Amino acid sequence: METTWDDRLRQAGLRVTRPRLAVLDVLVERPHVDAETIATAARAVHPSISPQAVYGVLKALVGSGLARRIEPAGGPALYELRVGDNHHHLVCRECGRVADVDCVVGAAPCLAPSDAAGFVVDEAEVVFWGLCADCQVARRQHGYGTGTTSSSIRGGVRA
Repeated sequence: METTWDDRLRQAGLRVTRPRLAVLDVLVERPHVDAETIATAARAVHPSISPQAVYGVLKALVGSGLARRIEPAGGPALYELRVGDNHHHLVCRECGRVADVDCVVGAAPCLAPSDAAGFVVDEAEVVFWGLCADCQVARRQHGYGTGTTSSSIRGGVRA
């Protein structure tokens, strides 16, 4: 039997509300999306939802472990529903596309830094930067090569 969002919200100790369900529906359809995009898409099904309500929902979802917030350098925070596993992200420097990538070495290898400096490490976030396949093709077609030194985007935000 499939668990519904109503069930998952309740299991996380959260009330089931229209704004929460609207935001979750957006995140199902659009992983790795910023709060502004979530608010715009959520208004299509819940016209009275405010940006402040969306931020509140996102904070509750992240705090309860139902969603994850990632912050690629130089860009807005992005949200996704893939939580509780050891995955990282690939970010295109040109278009800002974000893709999930499983850790290639095995179970949580990134949780053992060479020097923890007294910290108890419980999570690691790795972001790989480069050019996605579409942007590589576009650069070749426009004669820009495949280097990444003249990027027009950093972390999903156009420069």
